[in-house]
Amino acid sequence: AVIHASETRLERADERQPQSAQLHLLDTHERNATSLYFSHLDFRHLAIEGPPGSGTSLLSERLSARLGAALVRDEHENPFFEEFRAGRAGAAFQAQLFFLLARHRQQSALRQGDLFSQAIVSDYLFDRDRIYAFLNLDDNELFIYQRLNELLAADVPAPDLVIYLQSPTDVLRKRIKERARRDEAPAGLDDEYLRELNEAYNHFFFHYASTPLLVVETSSIDVSWGDDAVVDLLKQVRASTGGTRYYVPR
Repeated sequence: AVIHASETRLERADERQPQSAQLHLLDTHERNATSLYFSHLDFRHLAIEGPPGSGTSLLSERLSARLGAALVRDEHENPFFEEFRAGRAGAAFQAQLFFLLARHRQQSALRQGDLFSQAIVSDYLFDRDRIYAFLNLDDNELFIYQRLNELLAADVPAPDLVIYLQSPTDVLRKRIKERARRDEAPAGLDDEYLRELNEAYNHFFFHYASTPLLVVETSSIDVSWGDDAVVDLLKQVRASTGGTRYYVPR
């Protein structure tokens, strides 16, 4: 089961591929699989986060398949995106609000009876929208954005656990460029912006205390997330009982 939403300029360079918006409930077989796998976990709603190049989307796919969970996926479509990249005045604010409202609509849908009763793996955290807002908006725009964000956030169900994939900026940059060469596509990233974005992510999650948090240092691992890596990660998920837990895969 796949559910979709959206974000800003650097996220287009992430490992995701554009897909049409969908909202599918699990069938009976998938529901049984969910009960089997999640019966050993204290968490039924996982959110995976990290900057571009950290492997969030692929890990979300692997976990949702392994756990028989519904997959909530961010989208890329935004009518203001190209104007934002071109530097048109006001386009950053329009793009940010569009993404915020799209995410709110998608996350609010998770409260629906049948869907909310299922296990969920999301490849983004609603709160991370603020990371991009602080980088992209001026003070006046940010003032309005924050007021709206505060109103909308009250409708969004919090995940039971957030998994933050952390890497140094040079590792992220290398992965992004390798993916661009593999896909024969332009990397489309400004090195300085990527550095600022990664620092903003680290700052945000260093102070994050809204839910239990598992920080995974990924600089020395293959973020294609093979079976063994997923099994090892799930052991850490099961051991996460509250607060912040740090995990360095070997």
